[in-house]
Amino acid sequence: MKAAVLYKNEDIRYEEVETPVISDNEVLVKVHVCGICGSDVPRVLNNGAHYYPIILGHEFSGEVVDAGKNVKKVKAGDRVAGVPLVPCMNCPDCNNGNYSLCKNYTFIGSRIQGAYAEYVKMPESNVVKFNSNVSYLKGAFFEPSTVALHGIFVSNFKKDTNVAILGGGTIGLLTMQWANILGAKSVTVFDINDERLTLAKELGATYTINTISSDPVEEAAKLFPRGFDYVYETCGSVPTEKLSFKIAGNKSTICLIGTPTKDITFTPREFEDINRKEFILTGSWMSYSKPFPGKEWEMTSEYFSKGLLRIDGSFIYKKYELSKAYDAFQEFKNPRNVKGKILLLMDSED
Repeated sequence: MKAAVLYKNEDIRYEEVETPVISDNEVLVKVHVCGICGSDVPRVLNNGAHYYPIILGHEFSGEVVDAGKNVKKVKAGDRVAGVPLVPCMNCPDCNNGNYSLCKNYTFIGSRIQGAYAEYVKMPESNVVKFNSNVSYLKGAFFEPSTVALHGIFVSNFKKDTNVAILGGGTIGLLTMQWANILGAKSVTVFDINDERLTLAKELGATYTINTISSDPVEEAAKLFPRGFDYVYETCGSVPTEKLSFKIAGNKSTICLIGTPTKDITFTPREFEDINRKEFILTGSWMSYSKPFPGKEWEMTSEYFSKGLLRIDGSFIYKKYELSKAYDAFQEFKNPRNVKGKILLLMDSED
Protein backbone atom coordinates (compact mmCIF):
# COMPACT_ATOMS: atom_id res chain seq x y z
CA MET A 1 0.00 0.00 0.00
CA LYS A 2 0.96 3.67 -0.21
CA ALA A 3 1.63 5.65 2.97
CA ALA A 4 3.15 8.93 4.13
CA VAL A 5 6.05 7.79 6.31
CA LEU A 6 7.92 10.13 8.67
CA TYR A 7 11.64 9.25 8.70
CA LYS A 8 13.02 12.23 10.61
CA ASN A 9 12.16 15.85 11.29
CA GLU A 10 10.37 17.28 8.21
CA ASP A 11 11.26 14.17 6.23
CA ILE A 12 7.87 12.70 5.34
CA ARG A 13 7.84 10.48 2.24
CA TYR A 14 5.00 9.05 0.19
CA GLU A 15 6.06 5.51 -0.61
CA GLU A 16 5.16 1.85 -0.87
CA VAL A 17 4.98 -0.08 2.43
CA GLU A 18 3.58 -3.44 3.46
CA THR A 19 -0.18 -3.59 3.99
CA PRO A 20 -0.97 -4.45 7.64
CA VAL A 21 -1.87 -8.07 8.40
CA ILE A 22 -4.69 -8.46 10.92
CA SER A 23 -5.06 -10.97 13.74
CA ASP A 24 -8.27 -12.82 14.67
CA ASN A 25 -9.42 -9.88 16.86
CA GLU A 26 -8.50 -7.05 14.51
CA VAL A 27 -10.09 -5.08 11.69
CA LEU A 28 -8.51 -3.76 8.49
CA VAL A 29 -9.85 -0.39 7.38
CA LYS A 30 -9.43 1.29 4.00
CA VAL A 31 -8.81 4.89 4.98
CA HIS A 32 -10.80 7.56 3.14
CA VAL A 33 -10.06 10.77 5.08
CA CYS A 34 -7.56 11.61 7.81
CA GLY A 35 -7.22 14.96 9.53
CA ILE A 36 -3.99 16.61 10.60
CA CYS A 37 -4.21 17.15 14.34
CA GLY A 38 -2.36 19.97 16.09
CA SER A 39 -0.46 17.27 17.99
CA ASP A 40 0.89 15.91 14.68
CA VAL A 41 2.52 19.21 13.77
CA PRO A 42 5.38 19.09 16.33
CA ARG A 43 5.85 15.41 15.52
CA VAL A 44 6.71 16.39 11.95
CA LEU A 45 8.20 19.87 12.38
CA ASN A 46 9.81 19.80 15.82
CA ASN A 47 11.36 16.36 16.35
CA GLY A 48 8.29 15.28 18.31
CA ALA A 49 7.79 11.70 17.11
CA HIS A 50 8.27 8.85 19.58
CA TYR A 51 10.40 6.97 17.05
CA TYR A 52 11.22 6.77 13.33
CA PRO A 53 10.07 5.67 10.86
CA ILE A 54 6.42 6.12 11.82
CA ILE A 55 3.12 6.52 9.98
CA LEU A 56 1.15 9.22 11.80
CA GLY A 57 -2.57 9.97 11.61
CA HIS A 58 -5.29 9.38 14.22
CA GLU A 59 -8.33 11.44 13.13
CA PHE A 60 -9.68 9.18 10.42
CA SER A 61 -12.61 7.43 8.81
CA GLY A 62 -12.90 4.66 6.27
CA GLU A 63 -14.44 1.38 5.22
CA VAL A 64 -13.93 -2.03 6.78
CA VAL A 65 -12.38 -4.34 4.16
CA ASP A 66 -11.47 -7.32 6.35
CA ALA A 67 -12.22 -8.58 9.84
CA GLY A 68 -10.64 -11.34 11.92
CA LYS A 69 -12.61 -14.50 12.67
CA ASN A 70 -13.40 -13.40 16.24
CA VAL A 71 -14.75 -9.97 15.23
CA LYS A 72 -18.48 -9.59 15.80
CA LYS A 73 -19.26 -5.90 15.85
CA VAL A 74 -18.34 -4.89 12.28
CA LYS A 75 -18.07 -6.51 8.87
CA ALA A 76 -16.65 -5.70 5.44
CA GLY A 77 -18.39 -2.70 3.92
CA ASP A 78 -19.19 -0.92 7.21
CA ARG A 79 -18.38 2.77 7.41
CA VAL A 80 -16.32 3.48 10.52
CA ALA A 81 -14.42 6.12 12.43
CA GLY A 82 -11.15 5.15 14.05
CA VAL A 83 -10.68 5.22 17.83
CA PRO A 84 -6.93 5.82 18.27
CA LEU A 85 -6.37 5.00 21.96
CA VAL A 86 -5.57 1.36 22.72
CA PRO A 87 -5.64 1.10 26.54
CA CYS A 88 -4.18 -1.84 28.43
CA MET A 89 -7.58 -2.71 30.02
CA ASN A 90 -5.79 -4.14 33.09
CA CYS A 91 -4.58 -1.20 35.21
CA PRO A 92 -6.60 0.52 37.98
CA ASP A 93 -7.46 3.46 35.72
CA CYS A 94 -8.80 1.19 32.99
CA ASN A 95 -10.73 -0.87 35.55
CA ASN A 96 -12.40 2.36 36.69
CA GLY A 97 -13.26 3.36 33.12
CA ASN A 98 -10.67 6.15 33.02
CA TYR A 99 -9.04 4.90 29.84
CA SER A 100 -7.55 8.28 28.96
CA LEU A 101 -5.43 8.05 32.12
CA CYS A 102 -3.98 4.60 31.35
CA LYS A 103 -0.19 4.66 31.68
CA ASN A 104 0.30 1.46 29.68
CA TYR A 105 -1.60 2.47 26.55
CA THR A 106 -0.55 2.56 22.96
CA PHE A 107 -1.95 4.95 20.37
CA ILE A 108 -2.67 4.58 16.66
CA GLY A 109 -0.76 7.20 14.72
CA SER A 110 1.83 8.11 17.33
CA ARG A 111 3.02 4.96 19.11
CA ILE A 112 1.91 2.42 16.50
CA GLN A 113 1.35 2.83 12.77
CA GLY A 114 -1.48 5.19 11.88
CA ALA A 115 -3.82 6.34 9.16
CA TYR A 116 -1.69 8.47 6.84
CA ALA A 117 -1.93 5.37 4.69
CA GLU A 118 -4.28 3.51 2.38
CA TYR A 119 -5.01 0.93 5.09
CA VAL A 120 -4.78 0.78 8.87
CA LYS A 121 -5.41 -2.07 11.30
CA MET A 122 -6.86 -1.86 14.81
CA PRO A 123 -8.62 -3.92 17.47
CA GLU A 124 -12.34 -4.52 17.01
CA SER A 125 -13.05 -2.24 19.98
CA ASN A 126 -11.38 0.66 18.17
CA VAL A 127 -13.89 1.16 15.38
CA VAL A 128 -17.18 3.04 15.65
CA LYS A 129 -19.77 2.48 12.93
CA PHE A 130 -21.69 5.38 11.43
CA ASN A 131 -24.64 5.66 9.08
CA SER A 132 -24.44 6.15 5.33
CA ASN A 133 -25.90 9.66 5.70
CA VAL A 134 -22.67 10.69 7.45
CA SER A 135 -19.86 11.41 4.99
CA TYR A 136 -16.35 10.07 5.39
CA LEU A 137 -15.26 13.67 5.75
CA LYS A 138 -17.46 14.07 8.84
CA GLY A 139 -16.24 10.68 10.02
CA ALA A 140 -12.75 12.17 10.26
CA PHE A 141 -14.13 14.67 12.78
CA PHE A 142 -15.34 12.01 15.24
CA GLU A 143 -12.15 12.11 17.28
CA PRO A 144 -12.04 15.95 17.62
CA SER A 145 -15.75 15.93 18.50
CA THR A 146 -15.20 13.40 21.27
CA VAL A 147 -12.31 15.45 22.68
CA ALA A 148 -14.66 18.44 22.92
CA LEU A 149 -17.47 16.43 24.48
CA HIS A 150 -15.15 14.77 27.00
CA GLY A 151 -14.23 18.24 28.29
CA ILE A 152 -17.92 18.99 28.79
CA PHE A 153 -18.34 15.78 30.79
CA VAL A 154 -15.17 16.25 32.86
CA SER A 155 -16.41 19.68 33.99
CA ASN A 156 -19.75 18.28 35.23
CA PHE A 157 -21.60 20.62 32.91
CA LYS A 158 -25.08 21.82 33.91
CA LYS A 159 -27.66 23.29 31.56
CA ASP A 160 -29.07 26.84 31.73
CA THR A 161 -25.59 28.25 32.35
CA ASN A 162 -23.45 30.89 30.63
CA VAL A 163 -20.48 29.38 28.83
CA ALA A 164 -17.27 30.87 27.44
CA ILE A 165 -15.23 29.11 24.75
CA LEU A 166 -11.67 30.39 24.38
CA GLY A 167 -10.60 29.58 20.85
CA GLY A 168 -12.62 29.30 17.64
CA GLY A 169 -10.67 26.41 16.13
CA THR A 170 -12.01 22.92 15.47
CA ILE A 171 -12.13 21.85 19.14
CA GLY A 172 -13.52 25.21 20.25
CA LEU A 173 -16.38 25.24 17.76
CA LEU A 174 -17.25 21.63 18.54
CA THR A 175 -17.22 22.39 22.29
CA MET A 176 -19.51 25.32 21.59
CA GLN A 177 -21.96 23.10 19.71
CA TRP A 178 -21.98 20.47 22.45
CA ALA A 179 -22.65 23.13 25.09
CA ASN A 180 -25.65 24.28 23.06
CA ILE A 181 -26.88 20.73 22.47
CA LEU A 182 -26.69 20.01 26.19
CA GLY A 183 -28.70 23.07 27.15
CA ALA A 184 -26.46 26.10 27.75
CA LYS A 185 -28.28 29.38 28.32
CA SER A 186 -25.64 31.22 26.28
CA VAL A 187 -22.30 30.47 24.65
CA THR A 188 -19.69 33.17 23.97
CA VAL A 189 -16.74 32.39 21.69
CA PHE A 190 -13.45 34.30 21.96
CA ASP A 191 -10.93 34.30 19.10
CA ILE A 192 -8.48 36.55 17.25
CA ASN A 193 -9.92 35.82 13.82
CA ASP A 194 -13.15 37.42 12.59
CA GLU A 195 -13.75 34.64 10.06
CA ARG A 196 -13.79 32.04 12.82
CA LEU A 197 -16.07 34.24 14.91
CA THR A 198 -18.47 34.61 11.98
CA LEU A 199 -18.53 30.84 11.62
CA ALA A 200 -19.14 30.51 15.36
CA LYS A 201 -22.23 32.70 15.05
CA GLU A 202 -23.47 30.66 12.09
CA LEU A 203 -23.07 27.48 14.13
CA GLY A 204 -24.93 28.81 17.14
CA ALA A 205 -22.74 31.10 19.26
CA THR A 206 -24.82 33.59 21.24
CA TYR A 207 -22.02 36.16 21.36
CA THR A 208 -18.51 36.49 19.94
CA ILE A 209 -15.56 38.58 21.12
CA ASN A 210 -12.42 39.38 19.14
CA THR A 211 -9.57 39.37 21.65
CA ILE A 212 -7.31 41.48 19.40
CA SER A 213 -9.63 44.31 18.38
CA SER A 214 -11.17 44.78 21.85
CA ASP A 215 -10.40 44.24 25.52
CA PRO A 216 -11.90 40.79 26.06
CA VAL A 217 -12.25 41.21 29.81
CA GLU A 218 -14.16 44.47 29.42
CA GLU A 219 -16.36 43.08 26.64
CA ALA A 220 -17.13 39.97 28.66
CA ALA A 221 -18.00 42.07 31.71
CA LYS A 222 -20.52 44.05 29.65
CA LEU A 223 -22.32 40.80 28.82
CA PHE A 224 -21.88 39.01 32.14
CA PRO A 225 -20.78 41.29 35.01
CA ARG A 226 -20.61 38.31 37.39
CA GLY A 227 -18.51 36.25 34.99
CA PHE A 228 -19.14 32.94 33.21
CA ASP A 229 -20.35 29.74 34.84
CA TYR A 230 -18.12 27.57 32.64
CA VAL A 231 -14.95 28.48 30.75
CA TYR A 232 -13.45 26.04 28.23
CA GLU A 233 -9.90 26.87 27.14
CA THR A 234 -9.24 25.08 23.83
CA CYS A 235 -6.04 26.75 22.53
CA GLY A 236 -3.37 25.81 25.03
CA SER A 237 -1.90 29.31 24.71
CA VAL A 238 -0.63 31.59 27.46
CA PRO A 239 -3.00 34.51 26.73
CA THR A 240 -6.13 32.35 26.75
CA GLU A 241 -5.07 30.42 29.85
CA LYS A 242 -4.64 33.73 31.71
CA LEU A 243 -7.89 35.08 30.24
CA SER A 244 -9.79 32.07 31.56
CA PHE A 245 -8.99 33.09 35.16
CA LYS A 246 -10.13 36.68 34.54
CA ILE A 247 -13.54 35.96 33.03
CA ALA A 248 -14.53 33.06 35.27
CA GLY A 249 -17.28 33.84 37.75
CA ASN A 250 -17.45 32.99 41.43
CA LYS A 251 -17.91 29.26 42.05
CA SER A 252 -17.46 28.62 38.31
CA THR A 253 -15.56 25.86 36.52
CA ILE A 254 -12.61 26.27 34.17
CA CYS A 255 -11.72 23.30 31.97
CA LEU A 256 -8.40 23.28 30.11
CA ILE A 257 -8.84 21.23 26.92
CA GLY A 258 -6.04 22.80 24.89
CA THR A 259 -2.54 21.34 25.21
CA PRO A 260 0.04 23.95 26.30
CA THR A 261 3.33 24.25 24.43
CA LYS A 262 5.05 27.02 26.43
CA ASP A 263 5.81 27.83 30.05
CA ILE A 264 3.23 30.01 31.76
CA THR A 265 3.77 32.26 34.78
CA PHE A 266 0.99 33.80 36.85
CA THR A 267 1.52 36.80 39.10
CA PRO A 268 0.42 36.23 42.70
CA ARG A 269 -2.62 38.43 42.06
CA GLU A 270 -3.57 36.51 38.92
CA PHE A 271 -3.20 33.17 40.64
CA GLU A 272 -5.14 34.43 43.64
CA ASP A 273 -8.29 34.41 41.51
CA ILE A 274 -8.48 30.69 42.32
CA ASN A 275 -8.85 31.63 45.98
CA ARG A 276 -10.97 34.74 45.61
CA LYS A 277 -13.44 33.22 43.16
CA GLU A 278 -13.29 29.68 44.53
CA PHE A 279 -13.57 28.32 41.01
CA ILE A 280 -12.85 24.72 40.09
CA LEU A 281 -9.90 24.29 37.72
CA THR A 282 -9.68 21.00 35.87
CA GLY A 283 -8.04 19.52 32.83
CA SER A 284 -9.44 17.24 30.15
CA TRP A 285 -7.35 14.59 28.42
CA MET A 286 -8.45 12.72 25.29
CA SER A 287 -11.99 11.40 24.96
CA TYR A 288 -12.96 8.09 26.55
CA SER A 289 -15.37 6.65 29.12
CA LYS A 290 -16.91 3.35 30.15
CA PRO A 291 -17.82 1.14 28.33
CA PHE A 292 -14.92 1.74 25.93
CA PRO A 293 -14.68 3.85 23.86
CA GLY A 294 -17.53 5.63 25.63
CA LYS A 295 -20.60 7.79 25.37
CA GLU A 296 -18.53 10.53 23.71
CA TRP A 297 -18.25 8.31 20.62
CA GLU A 298 -21.85 7.09 20.72
CA MET A 299 -23.21 10.63 20.97
CA THR A 300 -20.96 11.90 18.20
CA SER A 301 -22.26 9.19 15.86
CA GLU A 302 -25.86 9.91 16.87
CA TYR A 303 -25.72 13.69 16.54
CA PHE A 304 -23.82 13.65 13.25
CA SER A 305 -26.45 11.27 11.90
CA LYS A 306 -29.27 13.55 13.09
CA GLY A 307 -27.57 16.60 11.58
CA LEU A 308 -27.56 18.37 14.95
CA LEU A 309 -23.75 18.40 15.16
CA ARG A 310 -22.53 20.37 12.17
CA ILE A 311 -19.29 20.47 10.23
CA ASP A 312 -19.55 23.49 7.98
CA GLY A 313 -17.28 23.74 4.96
CA SER A 314 -15.56 26.62 6.71
CA PHE A 315 -14.17 24.15 9.24
CA ILE A 316 -11.84 22.96 6.51
CA TYR A 317 -8.93 25.09 5.42
CA LYS A 318 -7.50 22.82 2.71
CA LYS A 319 -7.59 19.26 1.42
CA TYR A 320 -4.48 17.48 0.18
CA GLU A 321 -4.02 14.13 -1.47
CA LEU A 322 -2.03 11.76 0.70
CA SER A 323 0.85 11.98 -1.78
CA LYS A 324 1.16 15.69 -0.86
CA ALA A 325 1.47 15.14 2.89
CA TYR A 326 4.83 16.95 2.97
CA ASP A 327 3.25 20.04 1.39
CA ALA A 328 0.34 19.89 3.83
CA PHE A 329 2.68 20.06 6.82
CA GLN A 330 4.61 22.96 5.32
CA GLU A 331 1.42 25.02 5.80
CA PHE A 332 1.98 24.86 9.56
CA LYS A 333 5.22 26.80 9.33
CA ASN A 334 2.91 29.82 9.21
CA PRO A 335 0.25 28.64 11.68
CA ARG A 336 -1.67 31.92 11.73
CA ASN A 337 -2.47 31.34 8.07
CA VAL A 338 -4.07 27.94 8.77
CA LYS A 339 -7.69 28.93 9.32
CA GLY A 340 -9.26 25.54 9.90
CA LYS A 341 -8.61 21.83 9.54
CA ILE A 342 -6.27 20.41 6.90
CA LEU A 343 -7.38 16.99 5.64
CA LEU A 344 -5.50 14.27 3.80
CA LEU A 345 -7.62 12.40 1.25
CA MET A 346 -6.79 8.88 0.16
CA ASP A 347 -9.02 9.14 -2.91
CA SER A 348 -11.42 11.58 -4.57
CA GLU A 349 -14.32 10.73 -2.23
CA ASP A 350 -14.82 13.00 0.79
